Amino acid sequence: MYDKKAVYVWIQHELAGLCLLHVCLTLLFSIEISSQLCTMLHFQQNKMNKEILELLKKMSGIFPSQCIRERTAFKPTQEVSQLPLFQKDNAKMAMQEILQEIFNIFRKNLTQSTWDGISIVRFQNRLYQQIQQLEACLKAQMEKDLTNPESEDLQHTSWRVKQYFQGIDAFLKEKQYSLCAWEIIRVEIPRCFVLTDKLNRTL
Repeated sequence: MYDKKAVYVWIQHELAGLCLLHVCLTLLFSIEISSQLCTMLHFQQNKMNKEILELLKKMSGIFPSQCIRERTAFKPTQEVSQLPLFQKDNAKMAMQEILQEIFNIFRKNLTQSTWDGISIVRFQNRLYQQIQQLEACLKAQMEKDLTNPESEDLQHTSWRVKQYFQGIDAFLKEKQYSLCAWEIIRVEIPRCFVLTDKLNRTL
């Protein structure tokens, strides 16, 4: 005669073991996928950067002549393309931060931009995909190494990147998100991809 309570406890124990095994296998599988993603990261980021720059052009086309005089009003705090490069893992983090800041800027008030809506959505989607890829790769790397690759140099550059984008944000607010303000930022943003391309080449 089986003890029902003992059988029940045994079943619960076995199920818990299976659940733990499932979680472990899922984690290992996701890390393996993320590792493969990291291997292809350089190629994927390079391809997406080209697509994003094309979408930036398609949004509006030729820079409006009425905005030429206003263009001198935008004076960035620094040349973002001249920020220093990093070792491989820090480069990934720097790229992710730059792309996230661009994504945040282009989620603001675009009502006066008169840009092509489809190009805007595709631009935002491509940026989001890049950010997610970098995040997955960094997460897998940190789980594998059990270390945080962030350094003092990266923290300093992170601060400088935030400063640069705060300047863009302040400019848009000052100009009340006007058509010309958005056009000026649209032609400024490709400079950021000069840096992400440099960072990408270090991967």
